Amino acid sequence: MNVFMTGGTGFVGTTLSAALAAKGGQVTVLTRSAGRESSVPPGVTLVEGDPTEKGPWQEEAAGHDVIINMAGASIFNRWSRETKKAIRDSRILTTRHLAEAVSGRGDKQTLFLSTSAVGYYGFHGDEALDESGPPGDDFLADVCMHWEAEARTASQSGARVVICRFGIVLGTRGGALGEMLPLFRKGLGSPLGSGKQWVSWVHERDLVNIYLHLMARKDMAGPINCTAPNPVRNRKLAEALSRAVGKPFLMPAVPGFMLKLIKGEVGSILLKGQKVLPEKLLGSGFRFEFTTIEDALEDLV
Repeated sequence: MNVFMTGGTGFVGTTLSAALAAKGGQVTVLTRSAGRESSVPPGVTLVEGDPTEKGPWQEEAAGHDVIINMAGASIFNRWSRETKKAIRDSRILTTRHLAEAVSGRGDKQTLFLSTSAVGYYGFHGDEALDESGPPGDDFLADVCMHWEAEARTASQSGARVVICRFGIVLGTRGGALGEMLPLFRKGLGSPLGSGKQWVSWVHERDLVNIYLHLMARKDMAGPINCTAPNPVRNRKLAEALSRAVGKPFLMPAVPGFMLKLIKGEVGSILLKGQKVLPEKLLGSGFRFEFTTIEDALEDLV
């Protein structure tokens, strides 16, 4: 198994690349600064290049049977016009250039695993959403829709295209949990706004196993919800994390207006959510190791 990855030095990408290499895969990770990466797991090779621009790295990508696309600027910074452009370009241009690399493989079998997010669906209150749900009409939904469209063009070159719609990935080395833990360990954790918004989450170990499952199941293609089968409301997540760190859950909720004042448009996103279910994974026989938020947080914390 030889794998080419974008976003392989990020929080999720680092976890996945190390896991694939540990299972004997030869993993090549594209990075803008190969010389400045301090630690690379055995079996992982770095190649330098900017995925938002065409370059020799595309020829390198074309030499691999599996291409995993995880590149994307963070959405959790305060949004300006420049920030929104970076969010869009880092996803759409990277995916377009990877699809072009796939076209250079001729008739060789290729698996293209491209990332998207549950933000594709927009906001539907308490409605349960599977992979057949339509796209939303907000900024993030629009980004996801165009992101996925670029990935699907690789199917014109004969690739099996799988689009992994991530929920909130819970892991030990960063991400949402890394942001939350310092406050919760001080007993300052609290829900956001009403706390009723849904959080669709997945444990990092289950996410790695989802990728292995999708590599093995050659009958699976198209959008796949990469979320645990039991989404939770924001308040329940906060309560479970307080218990996991052994602190009382006493703090009042962060008022919605304050969150919007501090975070801007991103604050509005945090006050909403999606109740997303992994119907395709469950239907394919995939078994989650962590199905409840309590079990996931107990393991991670």
